[in-house]
This record gives sequence, structure tokens and C-alpha cells, in this order.
Amino acid sequence: MTGATPDLLELELTEGMLLTDVEDTIRKMVQLKAIGVIFSLDDFGTGYSSLSYLKRLPLDKLKIDQSFVREVETSVNDATIACSIIALGNSLGLQVIAEGVETEAQRAFLAANGCSYWQGFFFSRPQPAAKFEAWTRAYGASHEADTVLSS
Repeated sequence: MTGATPDLLELELTEGMLLTDVEDTIRKMVQLKAIGVIFSLDDFGTGYSSLSYLKRLPLDKLKIDQSFVREVETSVNDATIACSIIALGNSLGLQVIAEGVETEAQRAFLAANGCSYWQGFFFSRPQPAAKFEAWTRAYGASHEADTVLSS
């Protein structure tokens, strides 16, 4: 045992990982979930996207793939898909996170449609740990009311 608090551990699954032994995956997830581990389904909508997975997996979060976010303002299809994923995730009680947010307009569109969590270059580019810590302190001080996940 490491002594780490399990509820601080978040594991991201991709849809491709679920294609092998679904029953075994679910069994292991349920065991880990029972001790507090958090699960996200990453890149939702780009793989197999079986809705039965959403019904059966003990998920906490659903991440909208950046391929739908990139053109959410200009493509009716991408906007419709993003809004559908948001509505689906929210109705299942999942936290919905939009990946690849690069503009305020994308963030605003997603927020207006019920997505309250975003990650992407709009907030910050990847950076060394020390710079990231300074950035989070500065960002937190200037955006206390916003909810942001940085990539």
C-alpha cells in the first residue's frame, strides 16, 4: 500500500480498452470504485461508443473528444454531437469535460449547452511543474468562480 487516498486517483479509459474483456473490466472497475477511485471515459464518440457501456460502467466523467470541439462553432454536425454528448452525460449524472478547447467562443458555446468543465490550450499550454504551479495560483486568483481543468 502506498497510503495514497484512492479518491485522488483518476483513471481514464478509452473506448478501445473496453473491447477486449468487458465483463472483467467492469468487475475490476467496480472493485476500484468501491475504494474511491474515479473513472473517466476519454475521447467519447470516436471509438465503439456503445451506449451499453455507459449504462454498465461505474463512470464518473465523460470526456468529449476534441475532434467534436474543434469545429463546434462552425459545423452543425459537431455542435449537434457535442450537445448530444453533454445532454447524455448530464442525464446520467456524469461530469462532462470538453477536450481541446482553444477559444473563448468554444468554451462559451459548450458552457451555454451545459458543459461546465473544459481543458485545452485556451487555458494553458503544457509547461514545467514549477511554471504550472505558479500559473494555477495566478489563474485561481483571477478566476475564482470558473471551473477549469488544464491539460
